[in-house]
Amino acid sequence: MQTVSRFSTPQLECVHRGKVRDSFRVDDATRLIVATDRLSAFDRVLDCCIPGKGAALTRLASFWFERTRDRVPNHWIRTVGERAMLVREARPLLVEMVVRAYLTGSAWRAYAAGARSLSGAKLPGGQTKNQRLAGPIVTPTTKAAKDEEVTPQEIVERGIASRDVYRRLEEASLALFDDGARYLREKGVLLVDTKYEFGLVGDQVVLIDEMHTPDSSRFWLAEEYDRDPAGVEGWDKEIVRAWLLAEEAKGRRPTSLPDDVIGETARRYREICRRITGEAPPTEEGEKDLVRALVDAGLVRDGFVAIVMGSPGDREHAERIAAELRPYGVAVLIRVASAHRTPDRVAALAAELEEAGEPGVVIAVAGLSNGLGGALAANLTLPVINCPPLKDVVDAQLHLNSSLFMPPRVPAVTVLGPENAAHAALRALALPRIREELRRGIEANRRRIDEADAACRAEGRSAGGEEAGS
Repeated sequence: MQTVSRFSTPQLECVHRGKVRDSFRVDDATRLIVATDRLSAFDRVLDCCIPGKGAALTRLASFWFERTRDRVPNHWIRTVGERAMLVREARPLLVEMVVRAYLTGSAWRAYAAGARSLSGAKLPGGQTKNQRLAGPIVTPTTKAAKDEEVTPQEIVERGIASRDVYRRLEEASLALFDDGARYLREKGVLLVDTKYEFGLVGDQVVLIDEMHTPDSSRFWLAEEYDRDPAGVEGWDKEIVRAWLLAEEAKGRRPTSLPDDVIGETARRYREICRRITGEAPPTEEGEKDLVRALVDAGLVRDGFVAIVMGSPGDREHAERIAAELRPYGVAVLIRVASAHRTPDRVAALAAELEEAGEPGVVIAVAGLSNGLGGALAANLTLPVINCPPLKDVVDAQLHLNSSLFMPPRVPAVTVLGPENAAHAALRALALPRIREELRRGIEANRRRIDEADAACRAEGRSAGGEEAGS
């Protein structure tokens, strides 16, 4: 089954990779957030993916953001495809506002160990596992590699948020929780606990990241809770936490999940999404589907050509290649990296391009001793074309061999001339729309040649006729 563990595109700057989401800058005011199928638990990312998870998270977050935006402002602009959202750029506040309505999970484990307060919120004695609290409580944690409890006073003292901003965070969190709990209760679902994250857009506090998803919340079915409060199962990733805790109790610390736990987790994510939104997410949503959605939204082009120069002095040659490519609507990326002076940069650039979700071709522009094309081809599965910036025949005789001769299984092909290099790249991309455009160009050239040939023959016949008549 298709999953997306990580998404990359050289057409957008990656500004952050979280436990589950990859974020890209669209412009100074807008960010693209891609929900992958990665899974985290207990502050670590597991090595496995949950099929359909990113689509479920995106559908749920979009549903809640749109539903509550008039009550509490959020950063959501629109959804792109099944697993991506365009959002307003916000400055995150490094605190997670956890709201709890029941004593369960980590709160119960702490309570059972003797704790009677969580993040400054007092808990009465005599409580039982999964017991409903007298009212929702806010138990904030720091947002870091490992989340830690923090009191409202500590949040202010550490400069995470001012007293006024924290008050707004708490009010917004309780309002959102109340709205969500009421809505879900009508669907036969209990909102057990959840976390909210906020940021600032100017001076405005806005909700960010996600809202009421199986990653950020616990859900119970009301009928199951009424029947067996202590043994009720969660429709979220509690099944994952429970399996990991059971394994750790046996002295093991697994980094992945067995197939049956993966399958059951995927089923629960799909079902809770269906119950809440009325529609289940697609079972398969791969990288190609995401790229297609981004192209349709005008956020990226359907293919790219990366022109990598060995030095800034190769810019004119690179621009001539770029000028030939741009009319075909591909993304043209011009970069600088030297195989001799900055080999680490060449390796990093190759790794960046190799991860791209969309089709790509690389053109290496380097003369003299051209190690650039070979270094790129040795580290890429993308086609690599050498187009050395040769000045004249003498330059070609002296330096062409360094582009022509490559080590075994390092297939950097060499094409002379910017125009031909560009068209070789277009053919290597093999995008259907470009192939059709090139085909039309080939047919037009044939027609011009046929017309010129016909004119020549007509002139010949006419000249022959004149000679015969003289």
